[in-house]
Amino acid sequence: MPESINVTPSNVDSSHRLLAILCHAATFIGAPILIPLIVYLVSKDDRNTVPVHAAEAFNFHLSFTLWALLCVPFVFIGIGALMLGILAIATFVLTIIAIVKAANDEIYRYPLTLRLLGELPPRGDVVRDR
Repeated sequence: MPESINVTPSNVDSSHRLLAILCHAATFIGAPILIPLIVYLVSKDDRNTVPVHAAEAFNFHLSFTLWALLCVPFVFIGIGALMLGILAIATFVLTIIAIVKAANDEIYRYPLTLRLLGELPPRGDVVRDR
């Protein structure tokens, strides 16, 4: 029987990568604000990329929830449904991009996001998992 081959590099902590991906994918699970907030609060003192991903995902999901709420009054004018549709497509696409970046152990900055929780550390301050 042939040996199994480990395709994950041994110097990458897969649990950190999984938590980062989970933070961004929380929108598909149904808890887009709660999961990143819990992950951030649990891991905010760690010196890896997990708290950075959690803060960025939380900020994005909260910001886009606020943008959606701001679109609701425009539904009565007739352009709100279009704005909400564009916002939903943007949320889907940007979340997929962030998941791919997190899987590659890269930090992704969402556009149009209010930075309310945490901030990106200066260069070199985050210890990468590689």
